[in-house]
Amino acid sequence: MGYTSPFLRASVVVLIALVCFAAPPCDGHFVQAQTRQKAQPKAPRKYSCPMHPEVKSTRRGRCPKCGMTLRLVTDKADSPIAADAPPSNFPGVIIDTTAASSLQIPDVPVLDQSGKQLNFYSDLVKGKTVAINFIFTTCTTICPPLTATFRRVQQDLKTKAVDAQLISVSVDPTIDTPERLRDYAAKFRAEPGWTFVTGSKSEIDSLLQALGVAVVNKNDHTPMILIGNDAAKFWTRAYGLSSPTALIKTITEAAEHK
Repeated sequence: MGYTSPFLRASVVVLIALVCFAAPPCDGHFVQAQTRQKAQPKAPRKYSCPMHPEVKSTRRGRCPKCGMTLRLVTDKADSPIAADAPPSNFPGVIIDTTAASSLQIPDVPVLDQSGKQLNFYSDLVKGKTVAINFIFTTCTTICPPLTATFRRVQQDLKTKAVDAQLISVSVDPTIDTPERLRDYAAKFRAEPGWTFVTGSKSEIDSLLQALGVAVVNKNDHTPMILIGNDAAKFWTRAYGLSSPTALIKTITEAAEHK
């Protein structure tokens, strides 16, 4: 056998070790491990309208029927929920009978059209039947008809002796001072029992967020109306541009709910 230098023998040993180390196992476990490491494709998110649950989308957006922001749908109940749920210690709970989703009413400090400070839930909602819409005084599109409809609703509720309070929340509290809301209320001949609400931007923003109607642009606000009987823990939603007759029917049913 010929002479082989120690250096050459050492090099061969190192080369064999490297080849053995780098070679994949022959039993297929390595391939399986690689397969397991591949990220599984995520199912696309689904969004739905709280007022019209049949309206569904894989993208964020607004409902083409009512303009309300689409909500993220849970896999468990297939119902739209708020992505940022409010704290669980809010005193009023809304059960949306249309979409089976839940919201909560915060007791934030607000100002009415006379400048009086109130707590939204305690003073305006607690134990009452209410209808809540969302407006701003410089709006020239849906707010005037929304407010005119509320005026008709208030008149007819009084005629029918239905005990219900109306609340109009400004989505533009920076501009809508109590004085502006007072003039706006007078323009539509609002009577006692109809409260126009404003306040600090942070408090109103938190209120709108909790009620599921927060928008970045005030012009994109929803024509949705929240109607509920807080004493009975019964709440639902209605399309604000419905006829006064349809809204009165929904409010009356809420007031009579046990």
